[in-house]
Amino acid sequence: MCRFLLILLTVLSAASLSAQGKIRELLMAKAPEGFVEKIWTIDGVKRTALVRVPAGATGQMAVVFGWHGHGGRSTHSASRWGYAEIDTTSILVFPQGLPTVSPLVDKEGRMPGWQTSVGSEGGRDMKFFDAMLADLKKEHSIDERRIFSMGHSNGAAFSYLLWQARPEVLAAIGSVAGSLRLDAKLPSPMPVIHVAGEKDPLVKFAWQQATFAVVRRQNGCSEEGRPWAKEGVLEATLYPSTKGAPLVTAIHTGGHEYAKGSSELIARFFKENPKPAK
Repeated sequence: MCRFLLILLTVLSAASLSAQGKIRELLMAKAPEGFVEKIWTIDGVKRTALVRVPAGATGQMAVVFGWHGHGGRSTHSASRWGYAEIDTTSILVFPQGLPTVSPLVDKEGRMPGWQTSVGSEGGRDMKFFDAMLADLKKEHSIDERRIFSMGHSNGAAFSYLLWQARPEVLAAIGSVAGSLRLDAKLPSPMPVIHVAGEKDPLVKFAWQQATFAVVRRQNGCSEEGRPWAKEGVLEATLYPSTKGAPLVTAIHTGGHEYAKGSSELIARFFKENPKPAK
């Protein structure tokens, strides 16, 4: 413990005041009331996630997975995104990532994150997703038409990967400050809501606009959108789809942050876009 504290103090001393605040915020963040930590072992590696099952819930429940950004913590995303207060009827799952190389911010792979292509890292996070969902189905009554994935930054990009790798499982995805890879191969249409900052210094707005274009083509969306909602700092536009897979883009003038209003809009979009009944 003493050695850990010494290392932590050294890091804090070297960091800027702004960085110090962010580090303290991550370390001190606590999961909201009602969440419990669950543990899985995937290929011999311990994996954890914070899970909230609505108290007194009856009938089939939706499931929402929320993936933190690179360097993030599940406690932070579960508490600071505010999603749990907005969506009180779904099972919420906030997984914790493992040290992962990020070409943008962590070339040595010291901080926690998610695999960056469908086959990278031995598919470890895809396997983690499969294991979590399989256990939830054993323990609870899950609505197969309402399984969703959302995330911020690297977590948003991982949600796009799940679209590619698990299209038969997910009903819709939500992305905040993420993007599709240039080599992405999308197997089928998928409803998408994407939050983007015009001044994003990491995932450039132009990259996210390119993602919008790919999603519109894949989903058979109209080129012209119409106003959908305003929430927080966000103005959202709906692009209707001929394939039942609309795109909503929610734009703000900021940067790479999890923008105010994101959780409200994502929760609404998920509610409106279950899988079609067979």
